[in-house]
Order: sequence, then structure tokens, then C-alpha cells
Amino acid sequence: MKVGVPKEIKTHEYRVGLTPESVREFVARGHEVFVQARAGDGIGAGDDAYRQAGATALPDAASVYEQAELIVKVKEPQASELAMLRPRHVLFTYLHLAPDPRQAEGLVASGCAAIAYETVVDADGSLPLLAPMSEVAGRMSITIAGNLLMRPAGGSGLLLGGVTGVPPARVLVLGAGVAGAQAARMAAGAGAEVTVVNRGLPKLRALEAQLPGRIRTRPSTRAAIEEELRLADVVIGAVLVAGAATPRLVKRADLAAMKPGSVLVDISIDQGGCFETSRPTTHAEPTFEVDGIVHYCVANMPGAVPRTSSHALNLATRPLALALADRGLDALRDDPALRAGLNVLAGQVTHPAVAAALGREFIAPERALAGLGSA
Repeated sequence: MKVGVPKEIKTHEYRVGLTPESVREFVARGHEVFVQARAGDGIGAGDDAYRQAGATALPDAASVYEQAELIVKVKEPQASELAMLRPRHVLFTYLHLAPDPRQAEGLVASGCAAIAYETVVDADGSLPLLAPMSEVAGRMSITIAGNLLMRPAGGSGLLLGGVTGVPPARVLVLGAGVAGAQAARMAAGAGAEVTVVNRGLPKLRALEAQLPGRIRTRPSTRAAIEEELRLADVVIGAVLVAGAATPRLVKRADLAAMKPGSVLVDISIDQGGCFETSRPTTHAEPTFEVDGIVHYCVANMPGAVPRTSSHALNLATRPLALALADRGLDALRDDPALRAGLNVLAGQVTHPAVAAALGREFIAPERALAGLGSA
């Protein structure tokens, strides 16, 4: 199969869909790989590194899309990229369609097959392609929050871990999934006072076992969230419902009860955000203030550490991308985990949570694939 790797164009997005190491695996299986010039600059991989791995470097995105059948990216296609998608294309990337009807309309209109990393689900219910970036974002969130607490950044002027005789900052983590657990570990390691709120108790028990005596846990109730918000200096939003819009756990009215200069970091912003006052920001302009509360809502947080992120992401995505290159859409028929990642096919929305969020008709992926015949 012809595999295309365009350069990411989202603001300050430095990751790349395939590393040279991954390209070598595709070429070894007989696939052709076309990489846009300078696509790997952000991870220190120049065009020569890709050529040595067996790829062909092309001058622009249009050339890549024209040649390729399978497009492997990191972030959702921007408007100019949506215009280049055709029915023959299989797009494999993060999509986060629930809060993005314009992108969904573009994918539907293109006729392509769009597979979202974030909705690929293993048999145990885990999200294997979201996990590595959730891990990165969770760890980053505490570093970012610590910086934003500083007075020049608009924060309250607290040192996250405190010092002798002066108490540390209080960190509230909403959600105990991969991102939330990593945030809790980092915050506890930095010396902060940490509380984790989660809807289900098993994840809280697991986290307590991993960090005995270093965190507090509470079940997610409205009363618990309101109480903890009044005490918190930092709130990390790490709530996820696969494929669906994130529930808004913190209302604007709640901000009035918070300490001035407190910091909200919304890791969930890709799926709409878990704070009512959230709106997507970029690494160029990462923060804004509402009612005296600093908001950080960058929709591609791991893009700031592209070397770590790209290699971690490729470890997870490479086996499935190779399966798509080897077998085309038959890989979806054969693998229920990968099939769960199918969001759009031939103009139809094929993920139930995405369809519900967008108010569109849901077509089961099995039915949509059957309608296409063998790939």
C-alpha cells in the first residue's frame, strides 16, 4: 500500500505520524511511504533520515495526499487537509469529532474511511492508542500548573510543593484514568497535597494502592466537587468518555467560590473540556482568565514534547497502522479493537457516541463495511 505522512499544521504541533524507525517497518513489508518534506523536523528527523529508512520525500502535502492511500497523522485534519481527502483514503489519526461538527462534516463529505486513535478499544475496555498521549499530558499538566501558579503567569504565587514551614499547593484531579493517575503521581511527587475524584471506586482503590498515604480520594459527587474546588489551588480536568463529549463537571458559577489566581488545566479539551468555561487554546496563546481563574486549555499538549510523544505514540499505533497497510479495510473486519476506532466510512458516521454527540444517524461499522465489499 502507499502510505502518506504529511507534516502537521496545527499551531505549534511538532509531532509526526511515523518516525523513521516506523517507516523502516513499512518498507520492509513492501509498502511505499511518502513523507512530506520537513515533516520530522520537530523530532530531529530530517528528510535524509526518512530517505535512509526507505521513504520518498515529497515537497508538499498535496503531493502526499495525491500519492497515498493510507494517511497516518497525529492531529485531526485541518480545513486545507480535509479538502484533499478522497474516498480512496484511509485516515488514521486522532479525530476527537464529538465537539467538532465542522470536521465531521468534512470527513463525511470526503467519503474517506476515518479511524480515530482515541476510540480504538481493547477487549478489556482500555484505550491503547490514547493511553500514551494521556500519560504525557497527565505528566505535563503538573509542570504546567506549577508554572502558571507563579505570579508573573497570573497565578496566586504559590510554589507547588511548598517549603519548610509553608504548606504546599492543593491539587484536585478530576478523573483517575491514565491522564488523571499520571497527574496525581506527578503532583504527589512534587510535594503537593493531592485529591483525586473519580466516578468509579476501583480506579481510586488502585491509585491509593500505588500511592499509599500520598493522596486523598473521593467518589465523584456534586457535593464533593464543590467542596474540593473551594480548597484547590490547581484543578486538573482529566475526564474522558470514549468518543463522546466530555461532561462539564465544573460550572462557571463554581469559579466564584475558588481562590483568586487558582489554575485550571483542562486535559479533556480535545473532547470539549470538563470545565464550562473552557475553550480550546494553542501553545502560542495557551491561557486565558475567567473570573480571576487561570485557564490552560491547549488542545495538543503533547505536541510541546514531540520527541517523547512521537516515539511513544508510534509504539502504540505502529502495529495497527501496519495491519491497515497490509490488509486495508479487511483489517477492520478482522479486528474488533481497530473496528471500534472507525468513526466515518463512505459518508456515514460509524461510532455511536460520535453520532449521538453530533446528532447524526449511526451506522454500525460492520454494516458500513459490509456495504463496501472486500477491500
